[in-house]
Amino acid sequence: MRNKHWLFGLLFASLFLWLLFLGNLPLRDWDEGTIAQVAREIWRNPVDKMVWLYPTLGGEPYHNKPPLIHWLIAIAYSFGGVNEWTTRLPSAILTALGVPLLYSVGNLVFNQSLPALFTALVYMTMLPVVRHGRLAMLDGAVITFFLLLLFCILKSRQQRIYALGIGLSLGLITLTKGMIVLLLGGIAGLFILANREFYLFKSLYLWMGILLGNALPIAWYIAQWQHYGENFLQTNLQSQTFARLVESVEGHSGPIWYYLIEILKYGFPWLLFLPGGLYLAWRKSHTTWGSLIIIGTVIYFGTISFMSTKLPWYVMPIYPFLALAIGANLSEIWQQGKFNVKFLGGFFAFLTVAGLGGCVYFSFADPQPTLIIMSIILAISMSIAAWLVIKRNRNFIPVLFAGMYLVLLLLMSSHSWIWELNEAFPVKPVAALIRKHIPAGTTIYTSFAYNRPSLDFYSDCKVVAVPISVLQEMLSKKSYLLVDNKTLEKMNLNQSKIIGEAKGFTLISPPINYNNV
Repeated sequence: MRNKHWLFGLLFASLFLWLLFLGNLPLRDWDEGTIAQVAREIWRNPVDKMVWLYPTLGGEPYHNKPPLIHWLIAIAYSFGGVNEWTTRLPSAILTALGVPLLYSVGNLVFNQSLPALFTALVYMTMLPVVRHGRLAMLDGAVITFFLLLLFCILKSRQQRIYALGIGLSLGLITLTKGMIVLLLGGIAGLFILANREFYLFKSLYLWMGILLGNALPIAWYIAQWQHYGENFLQTNLQSQTFARLVESVEGHSGPIWYYLIEILKYGFPWLLFLPGGLYLAWRKSHTTWGSLIIIGTVIYFGTISFMSTKLPWYVMPIYPFLALAIGANLSEIWQQGKFNVKFLGGFFAFLTVAGLGGCVYFSFADPQPTLIIMSIILAISMSIAAWLVIKRNRNFIPVLFAGMYLVLLLLMSSHSWIWELNEAFPVKPVAALIRKHIPAGTTIYTSFAYNRPSLDFYSDCKVVAVPISVLQEMLSKKSYLLVDNKTLEKMNLNQSKIIGEAKGFTLISPPINYNNV
C-alpha cells in the first residue's frame, strides 16, 4: 500500500513539473520546429490522403524518423488546436510517466523501496531530463519506453505474461526513433544474459510479444520502402541512422569526452554522489541492480562517445542508469550515516554562494522575479544542506530533493528554460509579418545564416537561407525575400516593394512588371 502512495505521489509531482507553463515559450529549432511541421501536415490532411502513413515536411517526403510522436501531436492538435502547449504535450506526458516507472523498476531491482524512491526523485530533479522532456522531441518518450522494457523483463520473473510487454516496448521504441532500438535492445539483452534469465528465451509470451509489438513498425518500414523505394532506405537507414556512427552528420561533431562534459555541466548536485554510486554498482555487479547500472552505463556511454555525430540530447537515455547509481549511494548514506563532511559541506556552501550570485545577476541582467526567487531558493536549500552535513545529519538528502524540485519548478515557470531561443532573432514577430502578407506554402529566401524550422512552422511558409550573392538573382526570378538591414543596404531593389519590417528583417516582394499592369 505504501508503494502505491509513493507511486501516485511521484506521478502527480512529475506531471505537475513537466506540464507547468509548458506552452509559455515558442518552439525551438531544430527538432521541435520540424516535428511540429510534420505533425501539422498529418493533422491538416484527410485520412484518405495517407499523409499519416507517408509523412511530409513542407509537402516533401519526410524520411528522418518514424511517426509515433508525430501522430500523437496531430491527435493533440485535433483536440486543442495548433499551439506550443499541444505540440509539447505528448512528449511531456510520456517523459513524466518515466518517473513512477523508474520507481517501479527500482523496486524490482533493489527489492527495497528506499533506493527506488531516491532513484526516482533524483531522476525527476535532473535538469536535462526535465528540460528536454518538456520539449517536442523524441528522447524522453524513448527513455520511458525503455524503462517499460526493463519493467517487463523484471516483472516477468514473477508473472510470465509480462514478457509480452518486452516486444511491445521494443516496438514502441522502434516506432519512435527507429534503429536506436538495436542499442537499447542490446543493453536489455546483455542484462538478461548477465542475470541468467535464460527462461525468457524459451517463453512463448516473449516471442508472441515480439511478433505483435513489432508488427506495426515493420509494416510501416515496409510501406515506406514499397512507396519510396531505395530513396527511403538511403535517407532513413543510411543518412539519418548508421551514417551518424562514422560521419559527422550536418557538422555536429565533438571530441570523445563531449558527453562527459554535458553530464558535468548539468548534473549537479547529484553528480557529487555518482562516483560512490558507480563504485557500489561495481562492487555489487553480481546483483540485479549492479549489473543493470554497469551494463547500461558502459555500453550506452561508450557507444555515443565513439559516435562521430554529437548532439546534446543523445546522452538522455543514460540518465536512468545514473539515477539508479546515485539512488543506491544515497540510500547507503541514509542507512549508514557515513559521508564526506568536508567535501559535501564545502560544495554545498559553494552552491549557496552561486545561488546568491545568481540572485544578483538576475536582479540586474535579466530581471525576472521568478529567476530571482529561484536563486534565493537555491541558496537557502544549499545552505540548509551544508549546515545539516556539518551536523552529520542525513536529512540533508530530503532537503536537496525539495530544494531542487522547487528550483526546477521556478525555472520552468520562467521565460528562460529554453535558453537556446536567445541564440537568434525571435521568430514569431517575423512569422506574423510573413503570414500577414504572403500566402501559405510560399517559398521565401532569406539572408539569415541558416534555415530555421521554427520560422517555417510559424510562418507556414518555407524560408530558405541562401548566400547574399544569390538573393538579387532570386528577386529577379520573382521570389519573396527576407533580408536583414545590412544586406538591405547592399541590394539594388529597383521596382521591388518593401512590404514591412520586424526584428531587424525586411520583407521584400518581387519587382513590379508594369507591362502587365
